[in-house]
Amino acid sequence: MSTTGLRSPVPERSSGRTIRGHGMRKKHLSDLKIGDITTFEKTITDADIFAFTGISGDFNPLHVSEAYAKNTRFKGRLAHGMLSACLIDYTLTDMIGSGGIHISQFVKFKAPVMVGDTILVTSRIKEIIPVRSRVKIESTLTNQKGDIVITGLAEVKLAD
Repeated sequence: MSTTGLRSPVPERSSGRTIRGHGMRKKHLSDLKIGDITTFEKTITDADIFAFTGISGDFNPLHVSEAYAKNTRFKGRLAHGMLSACLIDYTLTDMIGSGGIHISQFVKFKAPVMVGDTILVTSRIKEIIPVRSRVKIESTLTNQKGDIVITGLAEVKLAD
């Protein structure tokens, strides 16, 4: 599902089903299959960065000062790494449904996300752990150029 009206492609290598827009209903393990994919796309705006700055307290000039950031190796302001990483949450909720909880998250930052970048999150079920009603979901975030900016692995628990 896209907040910008842009495409939400499914990677060609996928043999899984695409799940979209069903996150607000309760799901069961039997609803999920290894390889299932969901996507989310968002353009990072000034408003996003300043809202996240206020929430996080991270006033690093790389995020909030164009005058400072244009003289760095990035040549402009960056989105906070965790602002970009938190886009994964939409796909997790979409995948596991209402009442599910985020148990853990590993992320690796591969490239900067700049103000104005459009980020596509593609998340895929990697493993289902029936005994604990848990699911491992891997995510890849790419920018509008197709560059991978973040990879991640989450463990989530479905609602009881």
